[in-house]
Amino acid sequence: MMEQARVSLLGLRVSMITIWLAVVGTATLLLTALILYLGLPTFYIYGVIGFVVILNIIQWLFGPYLINAIYRVTEADQTAYPWLYQMVDELAAKSGLRQRPKVMIANINIPNAFAYGSPLTGPMVAVTSGLLGRIPREELEAVMAHEVGHLKHRDVVVMLMISLIPAIIYYIGYTLYMSGLFGGARRNGGSAAPILIGIGLIVLSFVFNLFVFLMSRLREYYADSHAATVVSDGARRLQRALVRIMALSGRIRPEARARSEQLKMFFISDPEHAVDPYIDVERAIEELRRAKPSPLSDLFSTHPHPAKRIKHLDRFAYAYLA
Repeated sequence: MMEQARVSLLGLRVSMITIWLAVVGTATLLLTALILYLGLPTFYIYGVIGFVVILNIIQWLFGPYLINAIYRVTEADQTAYPWLYQMVDELAAKSGLRQRPKVMIANINIPNAFAYGSPLTGPMVAVTSGLLGRIPREELEAVMAHEVGHLKHRDVVVMLMISLIPAIIYYIGYTLYMSGLFGGARRNGGSAAPILIGIGLIVLSFVFNLFVFLMSRLREYYADSHAATVVSDGARRLQRALVRIMALSGRIRPEARARSEQLKMFFISDPEHAVDPYIDVERAIEELRRAKPSPLSDLFSTHPHPAKRIKHLDRFAYAYLA
């Protein structure tokens, strides 16, 4: 089992590096070919890239304040939740984090947890009031270990960097389309070429976004693996926690779950993955273990299909028992 877990972790790392190199390499070749074909001025390309990068950096720096406002996040009262602070401190120490994350509570009914932060705010891990006190503490520890794993792996920065690529391609396509539409570009057959190329780039940016989704799913697997390795019996505890979160989500009205749609990529579990709120946890895990979801079942999702996560955690179930 230990060897299987190591192979799984190595496979995740190789997959993430391969996707990163493929996306960056393909985008670089594409933009180079575009510059040569259209004879675009260098300052135009640099201008678009600079605009997108600055916009995303601003979003990264100030995004936590927006998240706090949307999810009504406040710092946890240390006198009321000393055990939660101790839990996060111990997980941070085991994970080798240099800076202890702030412990936050999101005052929403959606049962979930997430990690975020920027140089302005420092690292933070948050648990929602809809989850706090509603699952056993040993399972919550596995959930928080998952979130600490995101901080250790610098997932916010990783996702920011790879998300820049489709954004840059989209903005270049959009400006080419608009310039051709209004007659601003007259090379290579008049304004038709920029319009067609612009439309093609806009479509291509959505294709590149599929790789962003794939990277996001891989990061979830990686954070799951982290929880399995730093918490005693972490894999099975996290399996139970994920099912409980889905069951608790099943008690929330669909329209209420939909309100968290915009920022659900931060959550440990997609709120739309709700199940019967009265389901037996162990039975649900076994059913997910036997399920055979389509390879395309999570193509447009930031989170892996629950059945795939359960099976991934099975590889660690006995390897890291303390």
